[in-house]
Amino acid sequence: MKKVTILIPVYNEVNTLCEILKKVEQANFYGLEKEIILIDDYSTDGTRELYKKLPYKVLYHEFNQGKGAALRTGFKEATGDITVIQDADLEYDPEDYEPLIKLIVENRADVCYGSRLSGGKPTRSFMFHHLLGNKFLSLLTNVLYGSTLTDMETCYKAFKTEFIKGIKIKSNRFDFEPEITAKVLKRGARLYEIPISYYGRDISEGKKITWKDGIYAAIALIKYRFMD
Repeated sequence: MKKVTILIPVYNEVNTLCEILKKVEQANFYGLEKEIILIDDYSTDGTRELYKKLPYKVLYHEFNQGKGAALRTGFKEATGDITVIQDADLEYDPEDYEPLIKLIVENRADVCYGSRLSGGKPTRSFMFHHLLGNKFLSLLTNVLYGSTLTDMETCYKAFKTEFIKGIKIKSNRFDFEPEITAKVLKRGARLYEIPISYYGRDISEGKKITWKDGIYAAIALIKYRFMD
């Protein structure tokens, strides 16, 4: 394996985008060549002006569709042997990607998740209802799919590119997370979790996910258990 594609969905992150890109550039992705692809989901806060100064491939949505739609666009353009997902905020540290990628490079895993809840790494205190919702969704995943995941909703997911390109993603918004997890598990992927750091934001700091997304996630987990 020679190259890793880093997909970064972006929506109104003018204050954090350049800093997270710097961190991605500085991180060691197990020594692999990096391909960074930005997918702008119709930002309106000035983020689009930043792209003129950046040396990366940028894919544009002409109206806001959601994280799932942005990643669906990005997966089509990924050319790396491994594809990873990076949010455009500063909640996750790109330095945590190396051990996830290592398992795939060594052909021990097809998919690797970074868990914020398995311990061993710095983790900012979750908002209580977010933590409760996360634990419930992970439990529901394990009951429905016979898995033992601790953090189904994590952003940090790494895939063999050929594996993820074989999965059709339908979700447009944050229900991407349960859909991709459901389909990965149903296809018998070798799925591992690795502890990662988490520097979560609250609503006042720009966090976009809400309790409604939790309801949609639960519906998606049940839906994709019985259909594709």
